[in-house]
Amino acid sequence: MTLQDVRTVGVVGCGLMGSGIAEVCARAGFQVIVREVNEDLLRKGLDRIRASMAKAVERGKLAAAEMEAAWGRIRGTLRMEDFAACDLVIEAVVEDMPTKKQVFAELDRICPPHAVLASNTSSLSITELGSVTRRPEKVIGFHFFNPVPVMPLLEIVIGLQTAEETVALGRALAERLNKTVVISKDRPGFIVNRLLIPYLLDAIRLLEEGVATMEDIDTAIRLGLNHPMGPFTLMDFVGLDTLLFIADAMFEEFKDPRYAAPPLLRRMVAAGWLGRKSGKGFYTYAA
Repeated sequence: MTLQDVRTVGVVGCGLMGSGIAEVCARAGFQVIVREVNEDLLRKGLDRIRASMAKAVERGKLAAAEMEAAWGRIRGTLRMEDFAACDLVIEAVVEDMPTKKQVFAELDRICPPHAVLASNTSSLSITELGSVTRRPEKVIGFHFFNPVPVMPLLEIVIGLQTAEETVALGRALAERLNKTVVISKDRPGFIVNRLLIPYLLDAIRLLEEGVATMEDIDTAIRLGLNHPMGPFTLMDFVGLDTLLFIADAMFEEFKDPRYAAPPLLRRMVAAGWLGRKSGKGFYTYAA
């Protein structure tokens, strides 16, 4: 299957990542079906898409007519069965292997045989996800970055059984979405998180050891390395629960202490201090 055969894209999950993926696909001209588990989460996700596109119009990045056209191509649903109409489905649920495997097994049962199944996982094995399907050659990783409409990178992850045709489709999709592609083999963390996670965990260790305040660590990285945000601001933006999921998955694979989550991170996640999305993480945010 080539990109020309893709008319309808499904997105499983309409949270921060799923809503962004649905938006960029609709803006690129695809019909989009986005699914959530209940009406409240679906409404919030669709509202997020509408607000994101309105902001793009306000900034002159998107014409008002194009926004309305893209909005008209998006349909929300609570039914997995609606993905039977899709040529490509991108999963964007919680970073948890059993949950994702359940989604992939269900998609494999529902989607037409030609459909490609992709995961937005940031650390988990594409080969393992493909193993619960009858089409492992059509399973691939599409790791988008938040916020999806703004960040220019798409990290494509190739499972052990992923076909070259599926990779070619991913490259063509990235071009259609105006993303730059990097290719990674199926190793935990891939490229970006393989390098990023030890850095973020070390920032927490510096704080735990009392080497410096989180404000000074953030300032040092912003001004000393010219990063757009320091590690604590970035962790709050990503979500501390997501960071913990990724760190645990990488530690499970490599048994390398660099990927062992510091106690402070576990305590904060247990307390529900997840970052921006919960209103409190390392910093506190207005409602």
